[in-house]
Amino acid sequence: MIPFFSRWQAALGFALLSATAPAAAQTTAKTDSINIRKIYDQALLHGESYENLRQLTGKIGGRLSGSPQAQQAVDWGKVTMEKLGLDRVYLQEVMVPHWVRGAKEKAQIKPAKGKGIDLNVCALGGSVGTNGKLRAGVVEIDTWAELEAMPAEKVKGKFVFFNRPMNPTFIETGRAYGDAGDQRRRGAIEAAKKGAVGALVRSLSLAHDDFPHTGTMAYDEKVTKVPAAALSTNGADELSHLLKADPGLTVELEMACQQLPEVKSFNVVGEIKGSKYPDEIITVGGHLDSWDLAQGAHDDGTGCVQSMEVLRLLKATGLRPERTVRAVLFMNEENGTRGGNKYAELAKAAGEKHVAAMESDGGGFTPRGFGVEGDPAVVAKVQQWSPLFVPYHSEEISVGHGGTDIGPLKGQVKALIGYECDDQRYFDIHHTAADTFDKVNRRELELGGASMASLIYLISKYGL
Repeated sequence: MIPFFSRWQAALGFALLSATAPAAAQTTAKTDSINIRKIYDQALLHGESYENLRQLTGKIGGRLSGSPQAQQAVDWGKVTMEKLGLDRVYLQEVMVPHWVRGAKEKAQIKPAKGKGIDLNVCALGGSVGTNGKLRAGVVEIDTWAELEAMPAEKVKGKFVFFNRPMNPTFIETGRAYGDAGDQRRRGAIEAAKKGAVGALVRSLSLAHDDFPHTGTMAYDEKVTKVPAAALSTNGADELSHLLKADPGLTVELEMACQQLPEVKSFNVVGEIKGSKYPDEIITVGGHLDSWDLAQGAHDDGTGCVQSMEVLRLLKATGLRPERTVRAVLFMNEENGTRGGNKYAELAKAAGEKHVAAMESDGGGFTPRGFGVEGDPAVVAKVQQWSPLFVPYHSEEISVGHGGTDIGPLKGQVKALIGYECDDQRYFDIHHTAADTFDKVNRRELELGGASMASLIYLISKYGL
């Protein structure tokens, strides 16, 4: 981010800097500006990422690792990249977990008197099933300290209901998601330690609706595995309200999910060899797998098609990169990060020299800039290019998180870069049945791919 400067001030500063710079530097800056304009024009006039996303989401849909749909996505990704005429397209084999949801989950609030009230729920990824209907009382907690202080006899044989909402005062919704996410990840473990029969977790969303949000959760092999389900935010509010009036109510939950043996799958990789430094590699990627409730459009179909579009844009504009640019469609980000780990493992074994890695996994919304993980000097170098992005409103470059799939490359790469977009709506649909193609705006998606391609063009030209 450019502190204390508006866009016009940043642009003016860049103009003044160019005007006072040596003639060679002025020529270079002008050339870069023209080439970036070519990238954006190509994306906005002839972009292919939106139609690619339509194919991925419409013909295949949800792509949970280990599923037949995930394999279909691998095949689709390989064929789609081969059509781009890249220097190389190949697969990286990786073993992935295979969890299945089974029949649609059912849940009801059972008051002491009156009819049952349906709850919108879904199993958390990796949860065990209920082995039929599981009915128990409920204890609600808002903090870990509250659970820790609660006597075991008050929890034993009941559901622990984790109802701490995402913090709406955090401007960055990703921060709010991370802050509340420990309930989903650890809820089943901590509930079981107290003798609970299951965990009910408020969906990680700032929206108030009836969509339950799935997502990965964890077990501890030393602790009994109990079922874990997410409640929609409306359902969580209703359960909390009814508990206050009727502490003796019960919840009946039925889930048929199960963990099956691991399955062989693949990362899909396509690359353009660098014209001057082919042994120096810049990686850009998104994750090909998604949760199974919907089409996985924003999470992370958009990141995959944008990463492929980076290669297409460089080819279509004739801006052959000086360093090798490699697009990777990672498998199994959602429930294991096996693809990201395998990619880093193979890169290290091959002694590859990675300059930078970029990931798009925050949705396909309007671009804002990039978050950079790296040494201060590296971050500063990337920030020097910020003025070139001012005309496209994508100049916010700051220290930030790179991404889950490129994270294992840390130590092998100079910079981990996360593509950042306007994510205020992202967690309304994240991990839900609402994550569908119709929620993606063509122009926003194509602008994002152009932003990513432009920064990769600069890194390829100048290095880090």
